[in-house]
Formats: sequence, structure tokens, C-alpha cells
Amino acid sequence: MKINNYENTCANFIHTTPCFDQLTEEEKELVEKNQVKVVYKKGENICKQGSFASHIMFLEEGLVKVYLEGNPRNLILTITPSSHLVGLPAIYEGNNTFLYSVSTYVDSTVKMIDINIFKQLIRQNAAFASKIINILNESTAQAYGRFFCLTRKQLHGRLADILLCLSERIFKSEQFNLPLSRNDLGELTSMSTESVIRIMKEFKDDNLIKVSGKTIKILNFEKMYKISEVG
Repeated sequence: MKINNYENTCANFIHTTPCFDQLTEEEKELVEKNQVKVVYKKGENICKQGSFASHIMFLEEGLVKVYLEGNPRNLILTITPSSHLVGLPAIYEGNNTFLYSVSTYVDSTVKMIDINIFKQLIRQNAAFASKIINILNESTAQAYGRFFCLTRKQLHGRLADILLCLSERIFKSEQFNLPLSRNDLGELTSMSTESVIRIMKEFKDDNLIKVSGKTIKILNFEKMYKISEVG
């Protein structure tokens, strides 16, 4: 895998489905009995920052944004695709609230797992707990990458980071149909919508990307990597 400065900016790399493979059949049954499946429409809130954390969420299908609420703008921490857990920071001792908000970019299906059952599994199953620690550590590394990008890179580097991350981590294709609005890209890069539109046009005019409606294709990864690195 090619390592670049954009590496951990918009999404975690580890898929969290394998953590459930560490459970015994009895523990898997316990999870099944203590979860509910909820379908959310595009744009709906899954959880709200500061609300009571009663569940850990497993995103079975869809795409969501995890963000800190702010005034006048929110700060997006990560984009989370299918097969990932959401809400893990709520499990530390002494806390009973969600530390961030989560809302959907597309129609999404979420399994809501009782947080007390989740904590019980961490206490009693060392292999499962090890996987959860690994996920949390990777999330921390991703957060460091996000803050480095937002505080140390210029506008072109920030947008290059996000487009590369969307291509390689979220959609895993050089061409993808983008469900995010230009305003969403602005929140991700801490830029104005106007700046996003302007730099997207510059990337297009320089034949770095091709844009057709909602479809984006990265034409020159090498130059996009370079912009990300020196951005």
C-alpha cells in the first residue's frame, strides 16, 4: 500500500466486521438478542452529540458522516462506510453520552447493539477486546491525519486529500458517484463552498479529474498525490 500524507484523513481503513468473528456462538447469540436493525433515510440523524449513549452502532449498509457540532460550521471527523462500528468513544468509564453526532449521506441500515452488552463482551472476551482496541487506535491515527491536514495544508492539498481518500478508501475506484454536496466537501476540508467549486474547476482544467454531474474520475493519481504531499 502506498503511504501518503493523506493516508488517514477522511476514513478509517480497518473494517470492523472481523471483530465479531472473535465471539463464541453463545456471545453472537447474545448480540443478536440485544440489537435492533434500523433503516435511516438520506440526511437523517443516527445519533446526536451529547445525547444518552444507549447503543453502539454497526453500519451494516450505507455511508455516514461523524462530526462535531459547531457554530457556524460543523467539523467532520470521519466518513464511515459500510461494515464499521460507530460510537465506540462512548464506552469509556464515567461517560454516558455520545461525543459526536452522526448523520447519513445515503440511505443506511444500522444495527443498534445494547451498549451494556457490548461492554460485557469486552470484559469477558480478550480477543474481541483486542480487536476493539485496534479499531480505536486506528481511529486515533486517522484523527491525527485529519487535524494535520486541516491545520497544516493549503486549500488545494486539503481537497486533494479528500478526493484521494474517497477514491481509495470509500468507493475503492478511480471513478465514483459522489453523494456529497459541495457544501459537504467544504465541511470536510474546512473551506467555503465557493473555494471547493473553484479548486474543483482548477483540478478539472488541469486534467487531474473529470467531473460529470455527480460522477468524479481521478485522471492523474501521481499529481494528486503530489498536491496532497506539498499542500
